[in-house]
Amino acid sequence: MSRVIVVTSGKGGVGKTTTTANLGMALAQRGRKVVVVDADFGLRNLDLLLGLENRIVYTAVEVLAGECRLEQALVKDKRQSRLALLPAAQNRTKDAVSPDQMKQVVSALAKAYDYVLVDSPAGIEMGFQNAIAAAQEALIVTTPEIAAVRDADRVVGLLEANNVKKIRLIVNRLKPAMVQVNDMMSVQDVQEILAIPLIGIIPDDERVIVSTNRGEPLVLSETPSTAGTAFSNIARRLEGETVEFLDLTPNNGSVFSRIRRFFSTKIL
Repeated sequence: MSRVIVVTSGKGGVGKTTTTANLGMALAQRGRKVVVVDADFGLRNLDLLLGLENRIVYTAVEVLAGECRLEQALVKDKRQSRLALLPAAQNRTKDAVSPDQMKQVVSALAKAYDYVLVDSPAGIEMGFQNAIAAAQEALIVTTPEIAAVRDADRVVGLLEANNVKKIRLIVNRLKPAMVQVNDMMSVQDVQEILAIPLIGIIPDDERVIVSTNRGEPLVLSETPSTAGTAFSNIARRLEGETVEFLDLTPNNGSVFSRIRRFFSTKIL
């Protein structure tokens, strides 16, 4: 049975699209048929992160308008034949599509694919309502910053109100050295606020920027990276595997940072 999963957060810039691209590719590498849906009408980016921007002919809007068949709008990835993209229209606003129309498209995709991953736009307006319309599950992506976590908390409430009950957490761009000296929220801090199960921790990694600019998801890289491994592990957990979280503890904290942690602990 197909699984429809929305990747969302509330706040912009926390890594939803990067997460969608990498999870889509990782699941396809595992032999699943996957379609990623860009629900960010007007500001599409998922095609860029997958390196498929030059192959788009039709979008979801043309499908809904009856100007093309759904199969014509789907862009197949040449590197991974099991992965396809349904792009958003760049020249339309977010209210060009209704939640009922999104349900219609996603239901059609669910008949042909094992996973339908919907990349949600920032905010909680019409674009968000479209993205969650057909979702059965949700992945909340947040960075360990109070503004992002607060927005994520609001989104959790909205998802539950819309009967999306299976919600899991991905903490993105974690900087363990900053956490260690109490300059960044820890994963446990985020979990305590959001009170949803954790499915992944993605460390801050400069190679994410490189992969984005090249249109090559990190999970495709021949040179292993911690972030790429973390994305692959999330895909494995989605499949029901029990996978230990990566040890992201810094190995070489300075004497001064250790002293600072000692006194911080004593004060608390």
